Amino acid sequence: MVFNTGTALLDAIVLAVVSKDMMGTYGYKITQDVRRAIDVSESTLYPVLRRLQKDECLETYDMAIDGRNRRYYRITEKGRVQLNLYKSEWAGYSGKITRIFEEARI
Repeated sequence: MVFNTGTALLDAIVLAVVSKDMMGTYGYKITQDVRRAIDVSESTLYPVLRRLQKDECLETYDMAIDGRNRRYYRITEKGRVQLNLYKSEWAGYSGKITRIFEEARI
């Protein structure tokens, strides 16, 4: 992708992905879902997950799967408020950019 993905946009995408499942989801699945929108490595994604957890937008719990511990991430109420803010901001921002592109003469 030729456009840089800033911290806020990456946070918004991760929160949106995690919010899809009320029980939460795990890191590998989050990575795969985020990659449907943007190219991101696991080494980029895990610090985002830790930051969102530190900011109390995500909470974690562990579950044993096939004898191994898997960490799940679940969105918190604070995370839902933040996601709603991101969605509102994105709607206005992307609409303005789209209008500019549509007005361009090629």
